[in-house]
Amino acid sequence: MSNLARKLQHEQQQTVQSPKADVARGTAWLTPGEKILALVFGIMVCFGAAFIVSKQAAIYEVNKDIQLAESTIDEQKKVNIDLGNQVDELSRYERIWEKAKELGLTLNENNVKVVQD
Repeated sequence: MSNLARKLQHEQQQTVQSPKADVARGTAWLTPGEKILALVFGIMVCFGAAFIVSKQAAIYEVNKDIQLAESTIDEQKKVNIDLGNQVDELSRYERIWEKAKELGLTLNENNVKVVQD
């Protein structure tokens, strides 16, 4: 084979091989570094989402506890008001005087002592 034939054969091989090399380069649209960055970003997004969801769940629990405490406080206030009304009702002068008469107690004006503050 002459040098000219070898040159032609070598050029034909290069022209045939060059489209294959272009096709192989074109299929990888992300470099390995970009793939790693995309993976790290995806992991960070997942962890961020999980963190946000966990904090929202904690806030929900605290709000539920606050509402329960407020309802308990409201119920206790109602009970306290009712008990205050009962104290007012039971400590009326007329009621005490009636109870004293039922028990046989009488008012002796000579036995009353005035106490000053």
